[in-house]
Amino acid sequence: MPKHYRPPGKKKEGNAAKYITRTKAVRYLQISLQAFRKLCILKGIFPREPKKKVEGNNKTYYLMKDIQFLAHEPLRQKFWDMRAHDRKIRKAEARRNRDLADRLVNRRPSYKLDRLILERYPTFIDALRDLDDCLTMVHLFAALPAAEREHIQVGRIHNCMRLSKEWQAYIARTHSLRKTFVSVKGIYYQAEVEGQKITWLTPHPLQQVLPDDVDFRVMLTFLEFYEALLGFVNFKLYHSINVKYPPILDPRLEALAAELYGLFRYISASSGRMSADSHAIVSSGDKKQVEDDKMDTGNDESEFAELQHQVPANEPGALMHLVEDATAADEEDEDTKECKNLFKNLKFFLGREAPKDSLLFIIPAFGGVVSWEGEGSPYEEADEDITHQIVDRATQGHIFLSREYVQPQWVYDCVNARIILPTEGYLVGRVPPPHLSPFVDNETEGYVPEYAETIKRLQAAARNQVLPMPGVDNQDLDNPQNLLAEGIIDRAQANEAAEKQRKLAILEKQYHDELKMEVEGTSYSSLSSKNLEKPSEDVEEDTTADTDNIEEHALNLAKVSMSRKKRGILEAIQIHKERKKAKVDILKERKRKANSRKSG
Repeated sequence: MPKHYRPPGKKKEGNAAKYITRTKAVRYLQISLQAFRKLCILKGIFPREPKKKVEGNNKTYYLMKDIQFLAHEPLRQKFWDMRAHDRKIRKAEARRNRDLADRLVNRRPSYKLDRLILERYPTFIDALRDLDDCLTMVHLFAALPAAEREHIQVGRIHNCMRLSKEWQAYIARTHSLRKTFVSVKGIYYQAEVEGQKITWLTPHPLQQVLPDDVDFRVMLTFLEFYEALLGFVNFKLYHSINVKYPPILDPRLEALAAELYGLFRYISASSGRMSADSHAIVSSGDKKQVEDDKMDTGNDESEFAELQHQVPANEPGALMHLVEDATAADEEDEDTKECKNLFKNLKFFLGREAPKDSLLFIIPAFGGVVSWEGEGSPYEEADEDITHQIVDRATQGHIFLSREYVQPQWVYDCVNARIILPTEGYLVGRVPPPHLSPFVDNETEGYVPEYAETIKRLQAAARNQVLPMPGVDNQDLDNPQNLLAEGIIDRAQANEAAEKQRKLAILEKQYHDELKMEVEGTSYSSLSSKNLEKPSEDVEEDTTADTDNIEEHALNLAKVSMSRKKRGILEAIQIHKERKKAKVDILKERKRKANSRKSG
């Protein structure tokens, strides 16, 4: 008898019992393939890749534990009811009973995803961590046209537009936006909400074309879940800032496609109304309870007394309002304060050709005031307080000398740099500087663009920091002679720092010599005598050469003791580093050729 022989009818073991194919899972759950896909998407269950595919390599496998989990899902019963209801409708239409068919269509069974969202995201932080794909999908469908052929209904698109505008209004109101980047795919945004970084992509405001090779039924199933998730997230976030949800917009602004500006007004009015209600409650409180509180709290009374002289005596509840503002100011972190004051005291006006939706979201998020050309705008183009006008065409009908005309890229670069950049390079008609991505770490990539160094110097000048000159390393800034030449330290401090640096170089050289002696197995006495005869000027050159040799030798020794798998991983890492270095060399060569063309 073979070793692994199992009589028929016995219990399965191993991968045969752990995994199940999709066809068997559909039969096990007694639902259609379309309902199975929808149930897996809503429950967050995805296919697996077993090491040994028992049924064949061309089949899709799921965990048997997940399929048994789906067998107890109440949504499966709902799908059964909906299938039976559709069968009744078809039967009534076949019998030409139009009245019964119409009644059945209006009484179609429905379901809600509230319980599923609570199951998949037990805490609010879990929902925020999984919000990237949700926001990208909702913003995508908000820009798509309605198509009956793809089952994209107008109501779904309007719901996505409403949810996306509500999210943007909250981010702008709380100044939570951190980064933005304009790419070919669309506009990337990154916000920080309750300590979680959330990144999403919005398409450009252009006419979208629906491709034929995309299964929109699967995307609509994902969208169904994401709409419910984003609705709960917006509800929680709006209540955290004391604003009622869902918001009620001004019908006039909604008809003029100014929903985001209408949401800004609604949030501001709701916050003021909430504070006014709290003031009225405090002013009409029971006097006896206030007297008891005064007797109980001695230390708090002294702190309140310090704030009392800052508030007008005839304003009801003003003291409580001041305390709330003080606590709100304390809760803001440094990034929020910096973003809140970036465009402070700046007034913008958008031209017709500027990306209106994006700039209406970004500028208020960083403390600026913005208007646009058209009905429903807060102020007109002729307003004398406007400081910057965002335009993207060379000819202007009327030019105001009291404001600056800049391209839209200036706003995005200022946001990423967190400073107000000079406008000379962004004037109308000029080729703007390169738009650098804030999601790329230049130091890690090994190549720092020239404009990134310029922005770094402007940031240092804004913060009163000292940076090395272009082409000079940070180590050269620590050189005492350079600091003496810059006037940062005097001659005595420079001599003392130079002596310390020389001693540290000697100690470092001695340490590397000891490592080399240990690797080569030579005696330290002969090595030390040779080092004493060497001049101190060659210490730095010898240290660099010895360090490279020691690292190479240690790497070769480590490869010998490695397993084949680890050696392969190490070789893959080295290949990745070589490719990155080759990419950096190509960028440097392009930069050199561009500079030579400019000079020639």
